[in-house]
Amino acid sequence: MKLAKSYFADQRTDDLNEIGQGLPRSDVPGHVTGKTTYFADRTFPGMLYLRMVRSPHHHARIKNVDLSEAEKHPGVHRILTHKDIPHNLYTILILIQVGPEDEHVLAEDKVRWRGEAVVAVLADSERAANEAAAKVKVEYEVLPDVLDIDAALAPGAPIVNEHHGQNYYMYDSGQSRKVRYGDVDKGFAEADHILEQTYYSSPIEQAPMETTGCIVTPDGNDRFTCYTNTQAMFFTLDNTSIILQMPGHKLHMVGGTVGGGFGGKVDVTVEPIAILAAKLTGRPVSFIYSRYEEMQVSSPRAAEKIVLKDGVMKDGRIVARQVWGYTDAGAYSRHSPYGAQKGAAHYPGPYTIPNVWVDTWCVYTNRTPSSAMRGFGVTIADFALEVQMDKLARLIGMDPLEFRFINAYRDGDMKAHRQPTSGAALIECMQEASRVANWPVAEKYLGMSSYKEV
Repeated sequence: MKLAKSYFADQRTDDLNEIGQGLPRSDVPGHVTGKTTYFADRTFPGMLYLRMVRSPHHHARIKNVDLSEAEKHPGVHRILTHKDIPHNLYTILILIQVGPEDEHVLAEDKVRWRGEAVVAVLADSERAANEAAAKVKVEYEVLPDVLDIDAALAPGAPIVNEHHGQNYYMYDSGQSRKVRYGDVDKGFAEADHILEQTYYSSPIEQAPMETTGCIVTPDGNDRFTCYTNTQAMFFTLDNTSIILQMPGHKLHMVGGTVGGGFGGKVDVTVEPIAILAAKLTGRPVSFIYSRYEEMQVSSPRAAEKIVLKDGVMKDGRIVARQVWGYTDAGAYSRHSPYGAQKGAAHYPGPYTIPNVWVDTWCVYTNRTPSSAMRGFGVTIADFALEVQMDKLARLIGMDPLEFRFINAYRDGDMKAHRQPTSGAALIECMQEASRVANWPVAEKYLGMSSYKEV
């Protein structure tokens, strides 16, 4: 890493102890010597193993659940259904007033995605739990499904999630999160060229080496300790408290090292049911996703569809940008309404554009619920934006890096969501990148500054 001190020298102090230094991670010795303790390294006498019976259908009505054969299987201790869950309807972001509650811990009348949990089996061994789960008989009435954004928004499409009433999330701004700045129609009318392109992405699984899971022990006095690899400790604590209708001081969450998360372990999917199982049985409970479950039913990055329409002048100035962004939430909200909202703020990109119109939609489909992954709501947006920037540069016959210099925002520029730019340093980053990459740009661009003209 190089610390380029020539930039902003009049604003710089040289008392930095971390930036620009090659410092070892504090957890490396434990990792390389095998001394790091993960949640699954713990074992307790009398521990039960929890396995889920999951839907084989994308969308179906549950007509009957027969537990009789499973309950007789050797080693089975208890089987839980939705009737055992104190508050079986939740959504993770209700903690920050993003509702409505739209997801069940265990399915009740319907399943809305292939892999949705229906019944939880508790047994003395993993093998017994798996064998008993295979003996649970669920009678389904298969329903029409929608498996992509366009199908979900088509007229007459089957409703994925009745808690919303339509196949998209309703923001306080309506059916989409909106950004309006300037007069985009006027900008397009003035533009020398207009380019409209559509970009798609597929779901991406985080694929951590350590699968999602937790181990719960009953501590007496209706208190429980949950050893978990969650990335969102307080979301987990508070949502579990709501779902189980238990005060938070009865729940002791123990985190620590996460064996790979990348955003995939922020959802509250294992802890509430495992704690409830420990409460109802009085025994320690282990609920750890198999590799198959991790790859098939844990929350991936959302599939997205992005339509970008830009108006550009012959001299390289972008004068109008219109964006329609669609996030595939899957069957339930989880973190997707927030991810789509982040996209709305981000779609203008790091560029000063006088006329902007953005609509971002959070769309429900009968797919695995999506959630956080590495800058979700922004990462795929950046891919689409920067590919679009290259296409615009080629359209007007301009070098793509010089095209970005012309449009890059600088300190004092107003962003489309009406926040003034400060501390941008974008011009300087591109200047340094051009030197490192040996990418020649005109001298006038090397003389630009993010905070003053020179």
